[in-house]
Amino acid sequence: MKDPRITQLAENLINNAIGLKAGENILIETTDTPDEVSTELIKAVEKVGGNAFVRNSCSRVKRQLIKSATDAQMKLDAELSLAEMKKMQAYIAIRGADNAMENCDIDDAKMLKYRQMTKETLDYRVNKTKWCVLRWPNPSMAQGAKMSTEAFEDFYFKACLADYPKMRKAAQNLIDLMNKTDKVRLVAKDTDITFSIKDIPAVPCCGNMNIPDGEVYTAPVQGSIEGVIHYNTPTLYEGKQFSNIRLVFKNGKIVEATCETGDPKSLEAIFNTDEGARYVGEFAIGFNPFVNEAMCDILFDEKIAGSIHFTPGMCYEDAYNGNQSAIHWDLVLIMRPEYGGGEIWFDDKLVRKDGVFVLNELKCLNPDELA
Repeated sequence: MKDPRITQLAENLINNAIGLKAGENILIETTDTPDEVSTELIKAVEKVGGNAFVRNSCSRVKRQLIKSATDAQMKLDAELSLAEMKKMQAYIAIRGADNAMENCDIDDAKMLKYRQMTKETLDYRVNKTKWCVLRWPNPSMAQGAKMSTEAFEDFYFKACLADYPKMRKAAQNLIDLMNKTDKVRLVAKDTDITFSIKDIPAVPCCGNMNIPDGEVYTAPVQGSIEGVIHYNTPTLYEGKQFSNIRLVFKNGKIVEATCETGDPKSLEAIFNTDEGARYVGEFAIGFNPFVNEAMCDILFDEKIAGSIHFTPGMCYEDAYNGNQSAIHWDLVLIMRPEYGGGEIWFDDKLVRKDGVFVLNELKCLNPDELA
């Protein structure tokens, strides 16, 4: 029997997150997801008079394609993907990932080539289409979150179907404050880092580009980052897992990168993808009240209430700081007391302490208010 929450999510994605209009083309890419997800999205697209194009894939098949592909094959595939994307006004990707570690044994050099080849399509999709990316709940994800499958599904739909209009209204004061801010300082365990966000716009994510949503992002001014940041959540990048990544910055550039678990050579390979991989393209503050614990899935972890993410790699055009890269790696630091605490300072004024906003105009973003 079909879960009615699938229909609700599909209609929310098409009508609200994407805002699809009659006559617009949308590419829907799914990985390891039930057929019902694609069919409900197609029905929602049909209702608004749009045109749905669907690509269903499997992570095991994609892994083998990457492992087997020649350079010429990758180049042609990238050209075909870009040509298709240029015909689209909107894009949705839903990724189930039955095994989040599926790509862990692909050679670093091959993954580097794949990232470089697919960068142009990624850039076009991010900057030229209306897009939304989300996961799909499955036993593998439930295990990562240390939940039963049923409990994780309930959590998933609660987080994904949050009251985003209320969240967007509450976020406006934070947007206004960030747009007036020059110097930012982040202080936490083994973290003390400063940078400028002067004249770079603050952008709300409250139910549109990623689901579950709940953040405001901007970007650091190129060359302004100084200090050390220690990310206290585990992370996956293309099937390779790392924990307790510690980055040292000088003049805006990562000059030292270490991790407690994970392959140091693979970590270096990611930051050596290109010149922009050692600079930061995004700084964001997360506040989804239903997402509280790290589960080694960036789309969830970056929205954790009381967190920030500080992202090596490509910046977004709407918060442009000039950094270009084939990577965009949202690394997360949770600042709540049980994770060691932490503080956010804007122009020497304390904004958030131990994951709780302390300024009166921002208290509406705290979990007890948003939930």
